[in-house]
Amino acid sequence: MDSMDKTVKFNVKGDEKEASPEEILLAVYNALVEKEYHPINQIVGYLLSGDPAYIPRHNNARSLVRRKERDELIEELVRFYLANHQVDNAK
Repeated sequence: MDSMDKTVKFNVKGDEKEASPEEILLAVYNALVEKEYHPINQIVGYLLSGDPAYIPRHNNARSLVRRKERDELIEELVRFYLANHQVDNAK
């Protein structure tokens, strides 16, 4: 059989690994600080409204934050908060 008759498999491997919600939030925070915005207000505005205009394009932050669903970002924030504070399970 001629080599031209064989099927060649081609696999595309992404150069970038998928960013975690934590990495995304930190990158967005840093971009907001660099642009001298109030980062907490801007992130909360985005998470509540879904409007990407709250996040600057600086350092690709707007594109980055849209890679995850907002609920995934909120889940990360809640998980972090609860892991770093005493939680009374008796309530």
